[in-house]
Amino acid sequence: MNKLKLVKAIRKKLSTNKQSIGSWIQLPNSSLAEIIGQMGFEWVAVDMEHGAISVSQLPDIFRALELGNTLPFARLAQGEEKDCKQALDAGAAGLIIPMVDNADKLKKIINFCKWPPSGQRGVAFSRANVFGHKFDSYKIEAQAPIIVAMIEDIVAVENLESILSVKGLDAILIGPYDLSASMGIVGKFSDPKFKKITQLILKQSKKYKVSSGIHIVEPTRLDINNIKKQGYQFIACAMDTIMIRNSSKNFLSFFKDN
Repeated sequence: MNKLKLVKAIRKKLSTNKQSIGSWIQLPNSSLAEIIGQMGFEWVAVDMEHGAISVSQLPDIFRALELGNTLPFARLAQGEEKDCKQALDAGAAGLIIPMVDNADKLKKIINFCKWPPSGQRGVAFSRANVFGHKFDSYKIEAQAPIIVAMIEDIVAVENLESILSVKGLDAILIGPYDLSASMGIVGKFSDPKFKKITQLILKQSKKYKVSSGIHIVEPTRLDINNIKKQGYQFIACAMDTIMIRNSSKNFLSFFKDN
């Protein structure tokens, strides 16, 4: 697959107010990743924060996604230098960074993610450049992986304008569960206080021309229509565990109805 071409296509979509639709993987199974990678998502985030996936399992899962021309992303456990380097060296085309609550933290993380001269990420042969076989072409890709900052704490909302001003940020992604928890209303997404905060995030994002996204864990058609109307562009739709759970319940309901 031509990752650089697909990365540019996503950036073009985001810059022209179109939507980029992806999904989420928590289970360390490359066959499952291959199935999801064939479904038409533009990208799939491999969850290294709350999922059961280790660094050593990333190459196989990424390869499986790439078979379907789906860009592999990683949602890091933390935004430490080691986390960024290992995920990108394994072949991630973009990183979703958890708990970004200030601009200085984000600047440091972006620096960790880019090869010189754009940043200070270590240069080496790795799976990302087929262990040197595509070293020269990867030098271009390694200058600007897609960077998505998760806004999932009320402190991040307070610092949002400075976060949105950071060069190299492609999008932000609201982490609804953690954000609501930081407000003392865990999982209460219909609460007026939560709705007010998400609208503020959307408004500020538009002001600074940074795409805003959200993860809809158990989406309904109404949910999807609503977030499209609200102007979200970087949208994570469901996840492997939810897909399996809900499909199983749905199939069993056929028997209960008869």
